[in-house]
Amino acid sequence: MSFKYLTKIISEHDIKEKIPLSKSLKDIKDKRDEEIKSVFESKNNKFLLIIGPCSADNEKAVYEYVTKLSKVQEKVNEKIILIPRIYTNKPRTTGIGYKGMLHQPDPNKNPDISEGIIAIRNLHIKVIEESNLTSADEMLYPQNYPYLDDILSYVAVGARSVENQYHRLTASGIDCPVGMKNPSSGDLDVMFNSIKAAQVEHNFIFKDYSVLTTGNPYAHAILRGYVTNEGEHRPNYHYEDLIKACEFYKKSNLKNPAIIIDTNHSNSGKKYKEQIRIANEILYSRSYNKDLRNIVKGLMIESYLEEGSQKIGENIYGKSITDPCLGWNDSEKLILDIAEKL
Repeated sequence: MSFKYLTKIISEHDIKEKIPLSKSLKDIKDKRDEEIKSVFESKNNKFLLIIGPCSADNEKAVYEYVTKLSKVQEKVNEKIILIPRIYTNKPRTTGIGYKGMLHQPDPNKNPDISEGIIAIRNLHIKVIEESNLTSADEMLYPQNYPYLDDILSYVAVGARSVENQYHRLTASGIDCPVGMKNPSSGDLDVMFNSIKAAQVEHNFIFKDYSVLTTGNPYAHAILRGYVTNEGEHRPNYHYEDLIKACEFYKKSNLKNPAIIIDTNHSNSGKKYKEQIRIANEILYSRSYNKDLRNIVKGLMIESYLEEGSQKIGENIYGKSITDPCLGWNDSEKLILDIAEKL
């Protein structure tokens, strides 16, 4: 065997006993879940903003960020639902670099997954305590989802994972909206096949059990742009791209048609300031076309306390150590502007 076994990882049952979700926080989550699902069911016209840092690497900075976010939520409550983006796992194309709080609770120290599991559960629970907002995370590793399945109100499956059958099967058993991103190639067939797979029931092996899922009617599309064979970023948020995605939905007969648009990544070419312009263009497209107004349910925005990004080890408080993000002042203004235009 080439595996070197280190320590036995705490089970999801044990960690939930050790770090439980209190009844008061569960009540907040249940209420939030119902409201968010009602948006996907087209019973609620509020707009979703899944907003926050590219990676949640510093607990104190994340708590400060969500506290600020909660104050803005009060101002836009009639029109917008803010879902803090608290991403604790980071996909690495080459396997090298910062892999998220799960692997590295302290990005400046050696990985410790056991400590990481405890850290991410504590983080997500404290976010609810600090802000009364329940958060989103990326499902990079399906087997880790049960550690947070009682806490999260939104889950994303990334461009590198959306073609993976295990992610699709697991998404079919999740009890909250799951956004399936278009793959890095931009192939919409792949994305819509993943949504279809997530919306139907499956029987498969999960964490040493044979499991049966009922299907997730809230699985939906996330458009995040794509990369050409030459390595160039190409957007897919323009009016014609959104119409094309709508046509895919019309042919697919999927439940609760919905599109979330990621304003960063390949849509912005990772030029984080472009997120402001992109958000405004999408709002204009929605106002121009009724079909788009009904199907484009929200945006993903990368935002933190300080704008831009830094290298690991620089230790600039509240600044991204992965992709560059909007700073807080621009973020707050953008949220308020979006609310005014809805």
